[in-house]
Amino acid sequence: MSLSELQRLEAAHVIGTYARLPVEIVRGEGPWVWDDGGTRYLDLLCGISVTNLGHCHPAVVEAIRDQAGRLMHVSNLFYTEPAMRLAERLSTSSLGGKVFFCNSGAEANEAAIKLARRAKAGGDVISATGGFHGRTLGALSATAQESKQAPFAPLVPGFRAVAPTADAITAAVGANTAALLVELIQGESGVHETPPDALAAAREACDRHGAALIFDEVQTGMGRTGALWAYTETGVVPDAMTVAKALGGGLPIGALITGERFEDVLQPGDHGSTFAGGPVVAAAALAALEITDDPELLARVRDLGERLRAGLEELPGVVNVRGRGLMVGFDLEHGSASALVLRALAEQHLVMNATGPATIRLLPALTIDETIVDDALARIGRLLH
Repeated sequence: MSLSELQRLEAAHVIGTYARLPVEIVRGEGPWVWDDGGTRYLDLLCGISVTNLGHCHPAVVEAIRDQAGRLMHVSNLFYTEPAMRLAERLSTSSLGGKVFFCNSGAEANEAAIKLARRAKAGGDVISATGGFHGRTLGALSATAQESKQAPFAPLVPGFRAVAPTADAITAAVGANTAALLVELIQGESGVHETPPDALAAAREACDRHGAALIFDEVQTGMGRTGALWAYTETGVVPDAMTVAKALGGGLPIGALITGERFEDVLQPGDHGSTFAGGPVVAAAALAALEITDDPELLARVRDLGERLRAGLEELPGVVNVRGRGLMVGFDLEHGSASALVLRALAEQHLVMNATGPATIRLLPALTIDETIVDDALARIGRLLH
């Protein structure tokens, strides 16, 4: 089926919530994807940090095939081994509490909000300006971006956002605060790191007022920054964290992970999800975790991130290079980021992402090597010369 026919079908039958790039992707392997005409593209976006291990990693594919051939779904009315093993792996690799499974980052944040409100009934939820936590109504209420919130007002009451600074957080968190929900690095707004002193102030304020400190690691988790979980590099331990995106190795799964203090707050019937933690996605996530939680791989992510950022700083017209590990953002001194993304696709067969008028975000596979980094830099450089 031709691209024009797919576009016709979309216009006639698909609700128009996405601005798709004009390419049909039919296959992926490692850091590469191919269109319907056989053209190969270097993917520096990974489905927005979903295919962190590259497309169709053989171990993940094998885990999916094996489990799909035995059992695909029974609901959470029954036990399945992959879900229980995955919960154990997530807990022991992070906060040591318990896990609630869901299907996406937005759902994980909805569960976190309910956890906090269950612990402190009627309490406020504070988030950071510029953050992004999802598009469902509760998660959207914590996403302090006017363009995303305004069309759907009134939102859920009891939410407010403050600047991600130590002073603003200290002033905002009080006796009626149920939770402070923050990203360690704001991805959708252009890869902006929350300052270390703000995280320390958040921990101190939440402890003082009995609020839950919740880290949204939907994008920063699963090795993206060069650590399995980015919070482990900060010296600040949250009460709960939300994960998704790369957790399933390419399949949809999310999770709320608690520390011990909040592990028994939610009670039977308080929350649920029909598909969450199904055996196929849980098996895929176990395979993805096994590969990602490797000190050598994570060290390479840190080294390659430094190489990528250093190379970007040498390119003409590139300013404000930032990020951690292979979560990288930069700004264009001149020109449109959206236009550059389209040119990159057409002229250099390169997949990138614009997160603002002048901002480019790069989220390449964690399994790339120096050759791929240098190839990416060369392609970007040709666009800018």
